[in-house]
Amino acid sequence: MKKRTVVASAGALAVLVVAVALGLRPGNDPVAAPQPVKSVAATNEPAVARLGNQYVASDELKALLATLAPESREQLRGNRATLESWIRSRLAEKAVLEQADAQGWRQRPEVEQQTRVATEQIVFRNYLQSVSQVPADYPNATELQQAYEAGKSEWMTPALYRISQIFLAVNEPQNLEAVRKQAVEVGRKAQAAPAEFATLAGQYSQDRASAERGGDAGLQPLQQLVPEVRGAVSRLKVGGVSDPVQSPAGFHVIKLTELQPARTATLDELRERLTQALRAQRQEQIAKAYLDGMLNTATLSIDGAELNKVLEEKRYQAASTGWK
Repeated sequence: MKKRTVVASAGALAVLVVAVALGLRPGNDPVAAPQPVKSVAATNEPAVARLGNQYVASDELKALLATLAPESREQLRGNRATLESWIRSRLAEKAVLEQADAQGWRQRPEVEQQTRVATEQIVFRNYLQSVSQVPADYPNATELQQAYEAGKSEWMTPALYRISQIFLAVNEPQNLEAVRKQAVEVGRKAQAAPAEFATLAGQYSQDRASAERGGDAGLQPLQQLVPEVRGAVSRLKVGGVSDPVQSPAGFHVIKLTELQPARTATLDELRERLTQALRAQRQEQIAKAYLDGMLNTATLSIDGAELNKVLEEKRYQAASTGWK
């Protein structure tokens, strides 16, 4: 059975967060400072891969895995192709950096400037995070309940439909009518004896994954079904069997076996995500207050004339290069 889908609008206190896609490539921080490249000869650390003088140390791979959420870590452990792709990319990166170091690239003025900016940004973010920690007991039960109630009208799960199907594929255009006739015949049998649908699915359906489960395609919202099937399912009553429905892939005979009406998700269903979102929101508030406080510790002045001078200079430079 699929997990329920919770739909929350942007107006619901903005507390449901979007999952952050985790990049596996090291140094994916857009302002991360470049790191020195170590060669195999410089250390006796165990290595999981080598390319010439470069290597990926066991500790480096362990550090990557440690940054991942437990579920992502397990997925990566089981996906050797993705993991090896990361290792190859990392080795290629180190080889390029070795060439750059040999040519003194780190000492180029523009690289040194970018490195200083990157370092400042890393220190800024890390320090700001350290001074904007959210109390461990936030949100408490009352605060969580209040947030849930404030957006309750938005915490909706769509109606869920459990369907079974008998699928007959149309592999060649010239076979269309023959498959249509077979679908009509199988559909009549299923409509005459809905209780025998699972047996018919096992006998006729060419979607073997669902056929092995008596045609069961799982519990899902209408939006996840192909449009042609979606329309047929929406007209069925529980226990009913549709006429054959044609999709680009072939013909489907559908039985609706369960319908769960749309409803408001419970607090227990939302608790973990709501807690994480509220904590993230509170940390942003603490960080903003800290920055505002820094601006209030001394008199702030902006030299409008000097600012205009800089802007006019930039405008002139843009015009001279043909940029608008």
